Amino acid sequence: MAMGPRTRVLLIAAIVFAALAALVWSLSYHYWSQPVTPLRPPTSDAEQLDTPSPAATQTPEATSTSDAGATPTPSPTPQPTVSPNASPLPNASPLSNASPANGGASPTQAQASAGGNASSELASMRLLIPVEGIGPGQLQDTFNDARSEGRVHDAIDIMAPRGTPVLAASDGPIVKLFQSVKGGTTLYQLASADEHLVFYYAHLERYADGLAEGHVARRGETIGYVGDTGNAGPGNTHLHFQIYRVADPKHFWTGDNINPYPILRATQ
Repeated sequence: MAMGPRTRVLLIAAIVFAALAALVWSLSYHYWSQPVTPLRPPTSDAEQLDTPSPAATQTPEATSTSDAGATPTPSPTPQPTVSPNASPLPNASPLSNASPANGGASPTQAQASAGGNASSELASMRLLIPVEGIGPGQLQDTFNDARSEGRVHDAIDIMAPRGTPVLAASDGPIVKLFQSVKGGTTLYQLASADEHLVFYYAHLERYADGLAEGHVARRGETIGYVGDTGNAGPGNTHLHFQIYRVADPKHFWTGDNINPYPILRATQ
């Protein structure tokens, strides 16, 4: 049956609307069927600014002139204090800003440049050789010996079997226990009435049981054990013992080195 003009228009319109409806449905289906990626939650101000932690901002950096030296990270907690009448008190690795140990310099010159009455003060303290069973005749003066990277030793090495007790050379607080790349297992002790003399013990096998920062060690007390940690070399067991005078006990990792050899030889 022939369709009239009006019927044809209506039929075409219906086809067009059906096509449009199909297109809209198809687009909607594809849009709503896509997986939804959740938005990242908002970050805190610290994350947005990539702010370092408080501990990270308190890490001093320096280059050690000591064979066993390395700069430890100071503890973010307040350091223990010692009353003026108590034995001196810690935190890092010995650096020498102005090492008195230039080639050929005598122990007397090194001690004099280390400041004022440091030599006589150390003599009056009658330091103990800090390795059990070692006598004065077994000590060797390695203070001026050359080390890698053009450095000077600025310390003495006291040779002893692994596990030999390391003794506190004098009374004084342990200010830092530190794991150093060069020095291995190390510790720092303040040991003068004005807290300006630092004793540095390195290459330890381990610390004495229960040893902690802030502990006031007594002369002859076992504070660790001889080892070969750090850059000592496998089997080269010895104690790296270093003395230096600091201008500020709060910056005990840098100071003027003093040769321990003549002091230990003379005070036994």
